[in-house]
Amino acid sequence: MTLYSGEFAADPHGAYQDMRRRHGSLVPVELAPGVPATLVIGYREALHILSDPLRFPADPRVWQSAVPADCPVLPTMEWQPNASRSAGKDHARYRRASTDSLDKIDLYALRGAVERAAAALIDSFCESGSADLLGQYAVPLTVQVLNDLLGFSPEAGEEAFAALAALRTVSDAAAAEAGNRRFTSAMLEVISAKREAPAADLTSWLLEHPSGLDEAEVVQQMAMLYATGTEPASNLIVNTLLLMATDDRFGSELLAGALSTRDAIDEVLFTDPPMANSCFSYPPQPQILGDVLLPIHEPVVISLAACNNDPATVNGDRIGNRSHLAWGAGPHVCPAKPLAMVIVQEALDQLLDALPDIQLAVPAEQLQWRPGGFHRALEALPVIFPPSPPLNLV
Repeated sequence: MTLYSGEFAADPHGAYQDMRRRHGSLVPVELAPGVPATLVIGYREALHILSDPLRFPADPRVWQSAVPADCPVLPTMEWQPNASRSAGKDHARYRRASTDSLDKIDLYALRGAVERAAAALIDSFCESGSADLLGQYAVPLTVQVLNDLLGFSPEAGEEAFAALAALRTVSDAAAAEAGNRRFTSAMLEVISAKREAPAADLTSWLLEHPSGLDEAEVVQQMAMLYATGTEPASNLIVNTLLLMATDDRFGSELLAGALSTRDAIDEVLFTDPPMANSCFSYPPQPQILGDVLLPIHEPVVISLAACNNDPATVNGDRIGNRSHLAWGAGPHVCPAKPLAMVIVQEALDQLLDALPDIQLAVPAEQLQWRPGGFHRALEALPVIFPPSPPLNLV
């Protein structure tokens, strides 16, 4: 079973059902041509793995030493000195620096920043009666908010976004390396500026943290926060908008107050989380789980989307149920969940308050999903709505 095909991107849930029928909870897959892995699609098995970092550490260095340099998934999975790609004491040190810095963010002030960014973006297209809510709203909103949280200048923010956008589309190692160098160069300039003039932002707090991160480590914490705070958040916004535009429960019942945008977000986190297959680990010894032997050092990938919909655990109406694994679990659970929920929910509320009659501009089955085994991401979300005057709130 391959995760990199267009067919998989078009119908991942059909693929998960076929995997479950043929293999059970642990599925042999290819992440790229010639790159084997085990995909975990059982909820209980996923919790077991995510809660056992000794037997399932996240450090990929032994695995990647045997992977060709031009492997297309290497830029996504390779070792970096950050919390998501490390284990043991290194993981504890990096995670403490990131979580302590994230905990300093004022969520009330963040909500206001999202409201202002949303209002300006809505004003840019509300009179036209149509928009691509991915490219014209969700992406620029999340990028602007993350730029502010990290303390980027407008120029540094543009350079960081351009570098990571290029990395998302490259297909060869040389181009990926060039994109990494471009991003690192932009981050080093930001770090230099923050050493001279610290401020109330994530970069300054990382530099000041008692863990004593060096420049390369600070760059990688910034890269992790930026990458996980922009694209997954923007995809969660548009995936939720798609659900609300196509599911009758989030039409009349939303207007009647029976359901909320938070309910819609949680439904998407169950069914179409933006990080569909992630949480990589690499067993340092062969592991037996159930009746399956997991090979030494071969990637084990958690299918957050498939595990959330495991028939062994799904039971009835899930409104108000937040037991999904979209944020991960165990010691690598996403530390930025409260921030992400503020950004996504405020972005949705502002848009739907301003333009309550949004409809898809094309049938849902004509929307294109980006190929790739790790994300659940639309190419665009074209919509139409009655033209509206600008909000003029900023």
